[in-house]
Amino acid sequence: MNKSFLIIASIFGALAVMLGAFGAHTLKPLISEDYLRIYEKGVSYQFYHTIALLLSALMMERNKSKYLRWACRSFIFGIICFSGSLYVLATRDLIGISNVSIIGPITPIGGLGFILGWLFLLIGNIKKQE
Repeated sequence: MNKSFLIIASIFGALAVMLGAFGAHTLKPLISEDYLRIYEKGVSYQFYHTIALLLSALMMERNKSKYLRWACRSFIFGIICFSGSLYVLATRDLIGISNVSIIGPITPIGGLGFILGWLFLLIGNIKKQE
């Protein structure tokens, strides 16, 4: 299972670099400064939590805790919902969905995924299973 998480972390890391470059070079002239900051926030949080996912998956090599698996799942969920919703929010005028209002509530749900990931990581390390 941790091999799958390592693969997903690698993909998310590569995507974060590509999305960051896309934002800096392609989106910058096309969206407002406010939307660019929102987009960059999505990239930053994707990077932070990709590293957390990677480290959690590596910890699973020595600690087979179910809580570490849940940490990985929560980080994945958070990246998709939090960062994904920020990417859509920042580019919604460009992609033609400016009147869709469901995007906003998805962001804090993704943030909850991040929080749960960190809490599962804590519990997984407190209740270490060898």
